[in-house]
Amino acid sequence: MAVIRPEWAVTNPLNPGPEIYAPPDRRPPDEPANPVRVAVVRPQTAEGGHEDRSAANLDTLIRRIAGAAGDEIDSVIRELEGVRDMLRHEGERVSREVAVYVGLNHASITAMKTIAANLKKWKGVD
Repeated sequence: MAVIRPEWAVTNPLNPGPEIYAPPDRRPPDEPANPVRVAVVRPQTAEGGHEDRSAANLDTLIRRIAGAAGDEIDSVIRELEGVRDMLRHEGERVSREVAVYVGLNHASITAMKTIAANLKKWKGVD
């Protein structure tokens, strides 16, 4: 029969479980304050196939991600260039419209001056 501990018993450091009530000879050993760690050094093999495959897979993944990001950046650049061209054309159009307005304004001022001068002549006021 398997004993399943509730989650609160595992995560609560103040209540480690029923092991604290066991007789001293049946308790799990206490972990030392500074455990000794041993590093295992594996000899390098001549083939090195696994590490090379992992590096190649990682390189492929990075290139794929970088390629997707590069494509997205290129797309944004093309879109911004299109907006720049549209704004340039609209600026030129507005400049032409303003030039036409200035011409009409000048023509209307000249016409108003001519009309005012003729009205003065007709009234006989000089």
